[in-house]
Amino acid sequence: MAPFPQRLLDGYRAFTTQRLPTEQTRYRELSERGQSPAVMVVGCCDSRVSPEVIFDAGPGELFVVRNVANLVPVYAPDSGTHGVSAALEYAVNVLQVKHIVVLGHAQCGGIRAFIDKIKPLSPGDFIGRWMSMFIKPGEVVEQRGHETMHDFTVRIEKAAVHRSLENLMTFPFVRERVEKGAMDLHGAYFGVAEGSLFVLDQEAKEFRSAREALAGE
Repeated sequence: MAPFPQRLLDGYRAFTTQRLPTEQTRYRELSERGQSPAVMVVGCCDSRVSPEVIFDAGPGELFVVRNVANLVPVYAPDSGTHGVSAALEYAVNVLQVKHIVVLGHAQCGGIRAFIDKIKPLSPGDFIGRWMSMFIKPGEVVEQRGHETMHDFTVRIEKAAVHRSLENLMTFPFVRERVEKGAMDLHGAYFGVAEGSLFVLDQEAKEFRSAREALAGE
């Protein structure tokens, strides 16, 4: 059997000697009381887009579920197994989070593969089936006239955030809490190269720079 990755062992050594001593009390409290995060983040499994890093979150602050292209499926209580739906159910009904954030990002491999229709994204494989729920039956996703491939890709990356927010509202327990004012849904988009964050203005249906919001504080 191959040895455990040395990079992870080195990282754990740094954790135990640098970060853990300053947060040991917090970890003990979390162990005894359990978790009670106020925010759930639905993010992409892309290794460059870590919600805990982007939002500088400590242990116990974020409840995170990550998948290819940060997608939330529609509510489908059937005989299948639904990892994202199970995490959502736990976050809302058990942890009673106050916010759910769908975090999209630039250079998303899942979105680009969906756009390019490249192998191995055949209808019979896992990624192809997963990405197929991004569009509704009969919906056509195409590049617009005079739209560059870059602009098209960014538009679809952001559209994935909109679609996931829309799908969240198909879950009865989510809709109930949102309509009661007990929970809010949010969209965000992260620019990998610049480390920029854009927050969805749901009334205008546009992503606005988080730096503008910070400047207005």
